[in-house]
Amino acid sequence: MSERSATEARSESPTVLPAESFALSEIVSALSFALDLTEDAIPGHAVRCCLLGTRIGRELGLNDAALADLYYALLLKDIGCSSNAARMSQILGGDDRKAKREVKLVDWTRPTLAGLKMAWVNALPNGRFWQRARRVLDLSLHQKRNNVEVISIRCERGAGIARKIGMSAECARAIYCLDEHWDGAGYPDHLQAEAIPLLARILGVAQHLDVFAGDKDRRTAIETMRKRSGSWFDPELVRIVVSLDLSGALWAGCGAPDERARAVALEPGDAQFINAEKADRICEAFADVVDAKSPFTYRHCLDVAQVAEGIALQLGMTPRKRQFIYRAGLLHDLGKLRVPNSILDKPSPLDAAEWLVVREHPLLSQQILARMPAFAGIAAVTGRHHERLDGSGYPLGLKGEELSLEDRILCVADVYGALSENRPYRSGLPTEEIVAIFAREAPKRLDPHCVEALVAYLENKEEATPRAAGQTLNG
Repeated sequence: MSERSATEARSESPTVLPAESFALSEIVSALSFALDLTEDAIPGHAVRCCLLGTRIGRELGLNDAALADLYYALLLKDIGCSSNAARMSQILGGDDRKAKREVKLVDWTRPTLAGLKMAWVNALPNGRFWQRARRVLDLSLHQKRNNVEVISIRCERGAGIARKIGMSAECARAIYCLDEHWDGAGYPDHLQAEAIPLLARILGVAQHLDVFAGDKDRRTAIETMRKRSGSWFDPELVRIVVSLDLSGALWAGCGAPDERARAVALEPGDAQFINAEKADRICEAFADVVDAKSPFTYRHCLDVAQVAEGIALQLGMTPRKRQFIYRAGLLHDLGKLRVPNSILDKPSPLDAAEWLVVREHPLLSQQILARMPAFAGIAAVTGRHHERLDGSGYPLGLKGEELSLEDRILCVADVYGALSENRPYRSGLPTEEIVAIFAREAPKRLDPHCVEALVAYLENKEEATPRAAGQTLNG
């Protein structure tokens, strides 16, 4: 089947093919906005932490190598946070993202009145009084055990992903130790004082500053920093923060429209550039971040990427276009990091309000990726992966000629992934049943050429698989 035969009934796609090299700071700072979603943070949280933490590191006199490790650790500090979302939702019986945001404003290392109030608000919010009371009592009795479990998951996963994409051991170690405290009351290993890596101490300070400044104000952030000096935070780092604040240098650019551009310009030493292969590894890592959010999406993004590329191969597309499709498949669900697990893992039908949250995720994916000019074409395709030929899809209700070949390929691959995987409300369907569903859906809702290519790919899967994850196309 030729690529031309599948495109005769549509206008030419405006696809922008990816460049051969990327500025590492550009791609990581853009994708960090996806990580902000996992913690319900104010957009740009990781970028602002990067501004704050890098200034602290420079004031300390760190050399360029250490500053570079710090810089990328600040941008990637939350890369393991999606992995504990399902467990946190189970423990609370509520919205994991809301709880993650609010817990940063209280002392979660020990029982406190503020912590009790936070637990009451977030535990089983739709439950009866006695059910909520029993859940809060259970949370109080097992607070330390729960802390160890959810923080250890995040720490280990975050450090592992950082190593996978080629970050240094020092960068990975800083991410692992993010929640350690100066007095030894932190997690996961209760490290104390200078046993905590310096870069991790800076990460903790920068995170605190931005969270409190965003949810309260900058004065409260500094005052809380002073109060927790010697308990949560390294007193020397607190001294530096106060000094930078008094000089007016600490917050420069934070909250400004160009805060990401400022963070990119702040990269220590010479700008780092990566090739297409490493760009693919980073895209795969962020696919892992999305898939880790729910046990029902395990490998979804990677599988969609591989199936989409397989369809493209069957359609005779060039290696460069297949690489484009592969990356779009990896990153199409970034916006789902905003969806609470109380919705993602819900075994019963979603209500209208919950559907509104779900339907926003394609445009969120598009907005994140659009921050990178080289990914502009990929951004557009990810934003349309739930559209249908008859206009019945979402979020824009596009149809027919408005959907490019790449849109149609990703749509078919995503539908196949959703049908073949287990969901909270059903088990994955066998291939024969999926093919029958596709036969009913094409040509009204799904492109018949893409469906035909999918069937051909599935029939010859082992031979037709264009590559395994970790291999980069040339050409």
